[in-house]
Amino acid sequence: MLRIAVIGGGPGGLYFGYLWKKRHPEAQIDVFEQSSADVTWGFGVVFSDEALEFLRADDPETVDAIAPHMESWENITLNLRGESVAIDGVGFSSIGRLELLKLLQQRAREVGVTPQFDTQITSLDQLTGYDLIVASDGLNSLVRRTFEGDFGMSLSYSTNKFAWYGTTKRFDTLSQTFIKTDRGAFNAHHYRYSPTMSTFLVECDHATWQAYGFANKDIEQSKAICEDIFVDTLGGRSLISNRSVWRNFPWIWNEHWSFKNMVLIGDALHTAHFSIGSGTRLAIEDAIALVKALESEAHVATALARYQAERKPIVKKLVAAARTSADWYEHFGEHMKLDLMDFAYSYITRSGRIDDARLRAMSPAFMARYEAARAGRSSS
Repeated sequence: MLRIAVIGGGPGGLYFGYLWKKRHPEAQIDVFEQSSADVTWGFGVVFSDEALEFLRADDPETVDAIAPHMESWENITLNLRGESVAIDGVGFSSIGRLELLKLLQQRAREVGVTPQFDTQITSLDQLTGYDLIVASDGLNSLVRRTFEGDFGMSLSYSTNKFAWYGTTKRFDTLSQTFIKTDRGAFNAHHYRYSPTMSTFLVECDHATWQAYGFANKDIEQSKAICEDIFVDTLGGRSLISNRSVWRNFPWIWNEHWSFKNMVLIGDALHTAHFSIGSGTRLAIEDAIALVKALESEAHVATALARYQAERKPIVKKLVAAARTSADWYEHFGEHMKLDLMDFAYSYITRSGRIDDARLRAMSPAFMARYEAARAGRSSS
């Protein structure tokens, strides 16, 4: 019987603990989380319909438990220069990050896992005696930082700045609002995640961030500027902060996914830009892949090698698409010079995963509008 320690009680760590204990009731599995059970940062998280179907195939009961708490829609809405365009057929669902954590905590407890909250692991010496250590401890992973060279870790940053807010303004769909000011361009990613709350993530390039003097503004001052810039989008509502400081998106990658009896999952292992909304999905899918690998092999070392061999090519492909998507956002101010339909087409094809044929099948109403606009320009 394996003794397993999980560092980090985020979605990936909780889900791994739940799934392993559910399938192996006799197992000893301890989940350690430094924060309290009712504390998280950020606001809502998004799942594509495709991601939910992936999870449903492995664990329909958890999807059924989460689904009633989710907000769902079928379109993406882009707003530019006072005009809007809907891109149909792109289904998403969202849920508050804290709501998701509470549901996963409940699932874990139901199968006999009791997460140990307010418990910080400051040294791996605290985990002597475990057969396996699952590091789901996020961007600042203790395990990864302790053995960076052994994991082959690399870190770089996108140049754009972003701040993650919430608001009580309810949006109908996943929306993007692009605004040009006299000092630069801003973009807001916004979507509802509960009947009363929405995520509102504000992004700008470094030159715009400097022009507004955000480096010398505190959280409240920055929030007030963003509220003013997006006053029409927000309908005069306020933004809500939850440690909403300006950040550069960190690109974390590890060539080696395990070292000795330690294995990485989720943001400790890799990051994917928020513009494709896959961070939580990837962490949960990592947990599923790790459980399957451990069940397929007699020895931990062999199982960890299998986990990397089978999962890494899949993640690498998605992270490559995320980098291409992020590169589009690094230059969104230039894309804003396009007319609305060309801008929307540039946006929806930005990751390189969607060609015209797929777009016609996926978003027939949008594609008909785009091709009509293109034909109209050609004939004039």
